[in-house]
Amino acid sequence: MSTGVLLSCLLLTGAAACEKDDTVTSGATADSRTYSLWDPYTQFTSSSEWPRLVQRCGKESGVKIRRTGFETTQLTDKALLAAQQGHPPDVLVVDNPDVSSLAEAGALVDADEFGMSTTGMSANLLRAGRYQGKMYGIPVGANTLALYYNKAILEEAGVDPASVRDWESLNTALKKVARTGRMGITFSATSTEEGTFQFLPWFWGAGAELGRLDSPAAVRALSLWSSWLTKGYAPVAVINNSQSTAWEDFLTGDYAFVENGTWQLENARASGLSWGVIVLPGERGGIAPSPIGGEFITAPRQGDPGRYEVSRSIISCLTQGKNALAADTALTYIAAHPEVQDQQVAARPWLEPWVKAVRSAQGRTQEDLIGSRYREVSAALWTAVQAVLTEGRGPVPALAAAQARLQ
Repeated sequence: MSTGVLLSCLLLTGAAACEKDDTVTSGATADSRTYSLWDPYTQFTSSSEWPRLVQRCGKESGVKIRRTGFETTQLTDKALLAAQQGHPPDVLVVDNPDVSSLAEAGALVDADEFGMSTTGMSANLLRAGRYQGKMYGIPVGANTLALYYNKAILEEAGVDPASVRDWESLNTALKKVARTGRMGITFSATSTEEGTFQFLPWFWGAGAELGRLDSPAAVRALSLWSSWLTKGYAPVAVINNSQSTAWEDFLTGDYAFVENGTWQLENARASGLSWGVIVLPGERGGIAPSPIGGEFITAPRQGDPGRYEVSRSIISCLTQGKNALAADTALTYIAAHPEVQDQQVAARPWLEPWVKAVRSAQGRTQEDLIGSRYREVSAALWTAVQAVLTEGRGPVPALAAAQARLQ
């Protein structure tokens, strides 16, 4: 394997993680009728719909699939290590911001070389799988963020959720809610990727770009979040909230809004609350671009290119035709194909705002603007957010320090 792969492994995981791991057996070490697939879905047992779909696609492709689930935080490191050792999986399902890191390391085959079909997929989603002008991964589907709201609280405050169309109208709604003695909004501002993920719609919704963290637009976005804590619209607890704990706060019935994702839909339906969903508003109106969440299917580079034909069949089976809807339903994703999105809304009308959000979403690596540096940029951004919300630092110096850290 190339020196680039080894260097990337060392940079991303530390020297110890690059030592030989005899427990990793797949890809080139497997027999010709057994193919390996790695994904981050450790929550699924073999009887769940996603693993069953994987096995059906293996059967349709004439092979047996050995599926292994890894925690999301471990999967990319495992994949880099396996590439360096020469026995990667045949199919790799990975969090979309990590596609560029794997591509940079030489661990993936690009879509043109591999023959990966992107037919009918939304262009904005596909862009999240590009690195240096080439496509290295395609979406299984996508999740993203929107605002859930408590209907009872908004009615009590005299707020029509349809009136929330920009930051000004959102602030007006939060002010009215505060007058009733209720909390306005909760979210995750924690010092992890979750905090950055939740901040990005406001950052992008102001017109900021990840290539310049200290722009006036970025300052306005961070000032907005800061003002919510200062005015009591949001609890100080957001600085430690994960997306899950923010959701738990919303389920108490004490919050008018929570910023959260499609993955909470079934929990919302089972909650007993009277709730609804609106898209996240841009500063001056419209839909704020939310980050594309979810995984992309990639093709790791093999020592034996002859394996690509079957891998291509497996990937096509999982992402095209009737199985696209089955995969997205199993993973609680909005489909990557507009026509399948329409099918989802027809069957479940409450998905309509989520489809709108996904159609406006954008990749965190933003093609070549950030690329494999995204994790570094994200850390700088969440550090600035924490400095403002926990230390009382001004948004201008906090974001200037974040930009300087990157330079």
